[in-house]
Amino acid sequence: MDLNFTPDELAFRHEIRAWVAENLPADIAHKVRHSLRLSREDHQRWAKILGKKSWLGWGWPKEFGGPGWNAIQKHLFEEELALACAPRVIPFGPVMVAPVIMAFGNAEQQKRFLPGIASGEVWWSQGYSEPGSGSDLASLKCKAERRGDKYIVNGQKTWTTLGQYGEWIFCLVRTSNEGKPQTGISFLLIDMKSPGITVRPIVLMDGEPEVNEVWFDNVEVPTDNLIGEENKGWTYAKHLLSHERTNIADVNRAKRELERLKRVAKAEGVYDDARFRDQIALLEVDVVALEMMVLRVLSAEKSGKQSLDVAGLLKIRGSEIQQRYAELMMLAAGPLSRAYIFEAMEAGWQGDQVAVPGDILPLASTFFNMRKTTIYGGSNEVQRNIVAQTVLGS
Repeated sequence: MDLNFTPDELAFRHEIRAWVAENLPADIAHKVRHSLRLSREDHQRWAKILGKKSWLGWGWPKEFGGPGWNAIQKHLFEEELALACAPRVIPFGPVMVAPVIMAFGNAEQQKRFLPGIASGEVWWSQGYSEPGSGSDLASLKCKAERRGDKYIVNGQKTWTTLGQYGEWIFCLVRTSNEGKPQTGISFLLIDMKSPGITVRPIVLMDGEPEVNEVWFDNVEVPTDNLIGEENKGWTYAKHLLSHERTNIADVNRAKRELERLKRVAKAEGVYDDARFRDQIALLEVDVVALEMMVLRVLSAEKSGKQSLDVAGLLKIRGSEIQQRYAELMMLAAGPLSRAYIFEAMEAGWQGDQVAVPGDILPLASTFFNMRKTTIYGGSNEVQRNIVAQTVLGS
């Protein structure tokens, strides 16, 4: 196993770095670097820039309009974007539903939906979780009843991230109550402008409506929007979740945030505290270990070997690391890490100079927000069971 990059791969990295430096808007990079609020327009602007280069679908094969990069190239692309302080690509379209449409959708669905995802024109949302059906996703109750050439959808989804911006939503719906719960689930694509859909923002502790409830009241959905076969949606959902869990690990963002932690600690004068610096060192060791795990998987893919099913393991370690760097940044800033203040995301200070009394920092808000990372995408407790069964064979 060779974890060193080849000369061609290093040249590819420099090509990506140069392009990002030239094309990433400075105002957007500034917001990411300083953890300021990104608007829908900020996200869309960057998505469309990537889309014009056919890089919004950076993991896509050429046959569907992607660059056709191998696993190493995709990793280097993600790393360069993170280090340049580019916004994290909203994954629901290009990273999550697109691979499902490619793998299980028909030719007409691929022609209809993929171009809008690739260009960044269409904002997608995810409709999986329901009240009481989060980690136990197979117990979902949102119902789709087939009537002729339409499904009539009734029910509720919750914790829909950025659902207030959604134009389309991919949903798991119950189309049968026979047999095991997993066998009666279907995968539907739903236009969020359809009559009967209501989006209700859930305002979080930091004042942000990041997640939403989505209600379906006799919503009509054409049967042409069914992906694959009826009652086979659980298979497609598992395919999607493997992409989501790997995406959650996000080792490249962890490397960037580790450097931000050091900036904050130095600005606040705690970097010289040996005990605090030890905590930073322990975190850095874990970030490097996570990166080595990712590179091992990439090396196996590059050589054509079947790598272990470690998506769950990556999700566990990556989500825990995100919580730790958020906590350490908050501790470094101390009382200046104020929670519950909506204006915190406009403060503009993130360790570039020593904070002064009265500064409002979004660090506590970030800390609270990061508590969810060990829950969504399949709770870490459930993921440990999956790893034990699939990787350890126990």
